[in-house]
Amino acid sequence: MPTESIKLYKQMVGNQVKADGYTFCYVVTASVKAVALREGMQVHGRALICGWCSNVVVETNLLNLYLVVGELDRARRMFDEMFERNVVTWNSLVSGYVRWGEIDKAFEVFREMPEKNVVSWTSMIVGFVKDGKCKRALSLFYDMWRACVKYDQVTLVAVLSACAELGDLKLGKWIHSYHIVHGDLDVKKDEDLVPLHNALVHMYASCGFVDESFKVFKAMPRRSTVSWTSMIMGFAKQGRGEEAIDVFRWMQRFGDDDVRPDGITLLAVLCACSHSGLVVEGRYFFQSIQMWRIQPMIEHYGCMVDILSRAGHLDEAHRLIMSMPMKPNDAVWGALLGGCKIHKNAELASLVAEKLIRALDHDEAAGYLVLLSNVYATTKKWQDVVDVRRMMVEDKVKKTAGRSLIQLNEIIHEFMTSEQKNQDAHMVYRLLSDVTK
Repeated sequence: MPTESIKLYKQMVGNQVKADGYTFCYVVTASVKAVALREGMQVHGRALICGWCSNVVVETNLLNLYLVVGELDRARRMFDEMFERNVVTWNSLVSGYVRWGEIDKAFEVFREMPEKNVVSWTSMIVGFVKDGKCKRALSLFYDMWRACVKYDQVTLVAVLSACAELGDLKLGKWIHSYHIVHGDLDVKKDEDLVPLHNALVHMYASCGFVDESFKVFKAMPRRSTVSWTSMIMGFAKQGRGEEAIDVFRWMQRFGDDDVRPDGITLLAVLCACSHSGLVVEGRYFFQSIQMWRIQPMIEHYGCMVDILSRAGHLDEAHRLIMSMPMKPNDAVWGALLGGCKIHKNAELASLVAEKLIRALDHDEAAGYLVLLSNVYATTKKWQDVVDVRRMMVEDKVKKTAGRSLIQLNEIIHEFMTSEQKNQDAHMVYRLLSDVTK
């Protein structure tokens, strides 16, 4: 236990036993695991007194401590003052910045590195993916490939996540074919490839190829809870709710002993019911959440409200919201508002919109105000439509423009709603016109 290691070190100091570099490394590592900054700083001071802070291994461990606890400025000063740095030192700083969302600083350090290894490249790719900069992640992956750096499972999991986000099926299939099917992957002995297979399941499903996703899933020699959940969500997003429920039932019957549904699994099942209009099944699975000893999250309530609202059970959905043990957020109220639009219930829509306007900033509420205006329009309450629109103009409320991704000639383009500035916009609109004729 990390805390026991720290206690032993304190006894050692109290008994005036001289520590060496190994001791300092072990104790700093224990401080990192225990997130014990104060104890780590005391070790740092002792290492300075004993002359061990010129040792690159000891200093790198101390640097990692400050990075883990978020002391980024202190860590950077220490890095700049180090007499010697190795690739592990540089990687620690890059990973630390990535951990705390400082992606630009991480990339600045990455570019300055005199030597890069697979950890360096992978840390930066993961950082871009986490920051939503998936195009930059894929661009860096191609740079890594051109630099002839041998990537590993962690690299490919991150790249597949970027492919899933961008809908880049071609690169995802290439990774599947050349690096998994043909075995062109540097795999350590006894390494568990479940995370990589999970990423493939997610990638194919996100690109709309859920049957390919299911093939990968069925071929997996071992499956984790994430594997089952990803497959359920894949079917759910394609509106194949009954197949998603079948997978959930197979999970209960044939899953490994250490595999149990968690909150995300049940959420995926509820999403399947929502996308497929399975109200009876949705009620059953929602009521069975606690049977699995899972504490219902706000997302579970939001999904159930969506199921009921889409099906026209607006009063039941409203009662469920009012009975929630936590404060409903805008997504929950928004699901009910969406149901009001479908079933033309202007009275309830007005009540829901009022709650949203009170809870959100003007710009955050913009989409819901537009939705409310549409509800009034479908029920021919034209004066109410005018009033909502006037309020949006007077309060300078702006709705965030929608974004779309399209792959054209193997290049992924991003567009905003009604955008004309993109140089390829005219070509895309012409193709879209041809497709929809």
